[in-house]
Amino acid sequence: MNRFIVRSVMQSHLSNGRSISNGHVCSSAIVGRSLELSGQHNVVMLVRFEWRRMMSSTPASVEKASSGREEKMENSVTEETKGKDSSALSYWGISRPKITRADGTDWPWNCFMPWETYSAELSIDLKKRHVPKNFVDKFAFRIVKLLRLPTDIFFQRRYGSRAMMLETVAAVPGMVGGMLLHLKSLRKFQQSGGWIKALLEEAENERMHLMTMVELVKPKWYERLLVLTVQGVFFNAFFVLYMLSPKLAHRIVGYLEEEAIHSYTEYLKDIESGAIENVAAPAIAIDYWRLPKDARLKEVITVIRADEAHHRDVNHFASDIHFAGKELKDAPAPLGYH
Repeated sequence: MNRFIVRSVMQSHLSNGRSISNGHVCSSAIVGRSLELSGQHNVVMLVRFEWRRMMSSTPASVEKASSGREEKMENSVTEETKGKDSSALSYWGISRPKITRADGTDWPWNCFMPWETYSAELSIDLKKRHVPKNFVDKFAFRIVKLLRLPTDIFFQRRYGSRAMMLETVAAVPGMVGGMLLHLKSLRKFQQSGGWIKALLEEAENERMHLMTMVELVKPKWYERLLVLTVQGVFFNAFFVLYMLSPKLAHRIVGYLEEEAIHSYTEYLKDIESGAIENVAAPAIAIDYWRLPKDARLKEVITVIRADEAHHRDVNHFASDIHFAGKELKDAPAPLGYH
């Protein structure tokens, strides 16, 4: 079979009018012999090459020139793409405008913008507590105290890990409440009084607490697993609770925030006593809360605690509105803090 193919190729050369000298015939014979010995693969490759040349309507020199131009064009496009900033490319050709800090340096964050930063209200009353007055209040208070027990047992005085777990739970209620109010506004064709924005801002603020704590405390694998479990259970439970009784849901969150204030106060005590090292503040916290460049962990925990106090007041206020027999839209939402 190999000999037949080689003979066919050689005859095609002769039929094209090419003169073959004795030396060329000898070399062709040698080539044929080597192809025969090398196996069928090399022969097939040679036949493909000859077939491509016979079927092509373009001279070989033109084909080489065109392939060379294509390679040059591909190389130029590749070099041009590499030269561009990959972060500026998008499907629609839309890129984020250049954003800078007040000192003119580039803004490094995509998760929040400079106009979303703020200075925490440190003068807020941290000792204020809501005293349970009725069955719903007492039920919410007992539920929160019950939820605190496993946290105390598992984390004890590891307040960094404790805060990380707390923030994964604290960021859920605002998102659930804001989502349900959003859907209600769409169904009833009515405004929300600003409460959708207020609750979503609360959820975003709690999430930023978590992003900060993750920079300070690297969660272990079993803590990540615990977060997945707790978040899955708490989200669904709170979703059903908010559907059934928004006033109870907001009261529970208010009491949860009171416990958060207590936990962060204990965190600060350990920092001040030296039990926890007062490390440098993460860069994300410095930019988000507009802290000094040399801020430490103590300043970060202080502003987070102030945020929790604000969330406490907002949720107790929302619960009081429902207890008064009104809807949240009937009272202006406390916007503008974050």
